[in-house]
Amino acid sequence: MSNADNWQGDVLRDLRSASARPGQQQPQERTSTPAQAPHQAPSPAPAPSVPVSPPPAAAHAVPSAPSPSPAGRPGRTRRPVHSPDSRPVVDGALAGTARRPVRGEPSALRVSRAMRRLVSSSAAREVAELTHVAEFIQQPVTTGRQIAVTSIRGGAGKTTVAALLGTAYAHYRQDPVLLVEADPALGSLPLRLGADALRWTTADLADIVEPQMSLLDVTGYLVQLPDNAWLLPGSQGRIGAMLDISAYERVMVALRRYFGVTVVDCETLPAEVARVALSAAQARVLAAPATLDGVTSTYAVLQWMQGLPRHMISGTVVALTGTAARPGIDVAAAAEKLRSTGAAVHVLPHDRHLAAGGALRTDLLARPTRLAAARLAAEVFQLSQKRR
Repeated sequence: MSNADNWQGDVLRDLRSASARPGQQQPQERTSTPAQAPHQAPSPAPAPSVPVSPPPAAAHAVPSAPSPSPAGRPGRTRRPVHSPDSRPVVDGALAGTARRPVRGEPSALRVSRAMRRLVSSSAAREVAELTHVAEFIQQPVTTGRQIAVTSIRGGAGKTTVAALLGTAYAHYRQDPVLLVEADPALGSLPLRLGADALRWTTADLADIVEPQMSLLDVTGYLVQLPDNAWLLPGSQGRIGAMLDISAYERVMVALRRYFGVTVVDCETLPAEVARVALSAAQARVLAAPATLDGVTSTYAVLQWMQGLPRHMISGTVVALTGTAARPGIDVAAAAEKLRSTGAAVHVLPHDRHLAAGGALRTDLLARPTRLAAARLAAEVFQLSQKRR
């Protein structure tokens, strides 16, 4: 792989020419279904246009997983690598219980918002802001940026935040984007991203990836997503899956050179892998529910981070997520209190589509949610650029 500044273009050309190469083996199964494209790229932003239908399968063809090299890495004993069976993300019987996805805001509110935009200058301001956001997200990188997303407890929305960030980067950027699930305890990132089936996991790849492998070799072990994005699951939905610090570090070091941006959905703090991920990442996101206990717990974590090297707190963004249409706290005052620690804070408003769970469809998100997610993605990426 090229080490020049335009290495992203090199790997993209490799990927796009994969299906045209003579003798190239095609994947034996499709492991994901295309989700709707992320945030609409405004004109005149240089972002790619949003596809209204899934691209042809040939455009995203990747090779089937290559056979692992039998040679072990110097200095450590390699476990025998077995080829796991593919497992569905959701049991067929359970999938039938899901209701039709709902929009992020009621129809009456959407109509009212559209009418207000017609008689005001808010539409022009919105386009200008999204243009500015797109310019931030599309900045080139010379080495892959790793962004860790975690929380102080479950149910804070960290997986939803990770999915929003990953889809935003995959839409706006031209280089490959990776979403890693470093939460093997029945994490829901594959479900949020619309994956159908899972096979290889983060722990598996720790014993597979070799320095001489190409991007095409690596993507054979990943779940393909729309917009030039890939997913590395943390488990196959089985209880008892483990991911130790050593395996996490090997995977992240090995994969960094292949992807422009990597978003990591970590375990909740104070898990060891989550702490290692926060320390190693170029930027960090703490997901916190907009509740009194959620803000209190997050504030305590930020105070703890103030005792760490300065770049830890300055490279951290709190995603304050609305859990109800009428929050039980003064969200603006809570955000200001969290900012007093030195961390940035972004508020993600309550959204009916996100609250319902299931696969994320950005076309169903409320407009305020899309704008807030784009702003969050831009600031997090900008912070990641400041740390080498």
